[in-house]
Amino acid sequence: MAKAKNVPLPPLPRVLVPHPHVRSEQRVLGGSPHVDGSRVPVRRLWAWHRGGASIETLLKRYPALGPARLLDALAFAYDNREVVEADIAREEAALAALGKRPVGLRPMAQQLLPFPDDDFDGADPDAD
Repeated sequence: MAKAKNVPLPPLPRVLVPHPHVRSEQRVLGGSPHVDGSRVPVRRLWAWHRGGASIETLLKRYPALGPARLLDALAFAYDNREVVEADIAREEAALAALGKRPVGLRPMAQQLLPFPDDDFDGADPDAD
């Protein structure tokens, strides 16, 4: 298995509002804010949330977090939006440097897929 290249990460802005269930430690995830006791980055939860994922969906995806830690991570993102957005940008730049496709801010967004049905023009068939 090939070893991943180390991509230098720029520092993140200062956290303005600390939260009890969110940590930022340089030795864990390169300093990205993450849910305490896990390696789940706040940026990931924020991207799913902004993409339309419900709290219930996030709890199903990350059941070990529980509601208190999940909601606190989202509250952290709202209170420290600049930090989380910078972390997302940092992740996208690191992935691009490695030649990988970034997830982006809307991981649940539908993609336009080419279907073989040439008759479909995108119009609602029930509309008159």
